[in-house]
Amino acid sequence: MLDALEAVRQQHFDMIILDIMMPDMDGWEVCKRIRESYNTLILMLTARTETSDKVRGLNLGADDYVVKPFEPEELIARVFALIRRALIAQTSEQEIKKIVHPNLAISPDARTVTIKDQNVDLTQKEFDLLCLLADNPHRAYTRDMLLEKLWGHDFFGDVRTVDSHIKNIRDKTRKSGLDYNPIQTVWGVGYKFHTAGKKK
Repeated sequence: MLDALEAVRQQHFDMIILDIMMPDMDGWEVCKRIRESYNTLILMLTARTETSDKVRGLNLGADDYVVKPFEPEELIARVFALIRRALIAQTSEQEIKKIVHPNLAISPDARTVTIKDQNVDLTQKEFDLLCLLADNPHRAYTRDMLLEKLWGHDFFGDVRTVDSHIKNIRDKTRKSGLDYNPIQTVWGVGYKFHTAGKKK
């Protein structure tokens, strides 16, 4: 089992199927050591039917149990069920990462912007610009700062590029039904996200 633990350290596994009854080190100890450092899905196989044994494994970090003897179809079904649950949890986590303002939601992972549940079609740079400002609503950015963050040091254009993209974002969000201007001009400085929910 030491070889198995070393393999877990050296490469990624989506799931580990672990038997409790093994030589040298039992499955409970292996499960405990894996869970100390990794969130890999763990499905345990056991001939033990006592509830206390199942509870022990789950408390050590196992995600599910299959009791021997079992049909191969049951094992496959448990594997797929665990994967489904993990994917749902991952999707839920991504949903939590949404940047939400009145009538406006931005999903950085999915790279989508919705206004009143309707998608807004932004270019890549328009999305990046809106996302940056919306994620830092109390911070004002100069045009030079925005150019450096989103276009990089090697960009040969000028600050009017930022102004053009801001104008496009304002036009598209207004046409999509947003009842306030999401990007406020900070005179003498640049731009910041406007969260007051009032037209400007």
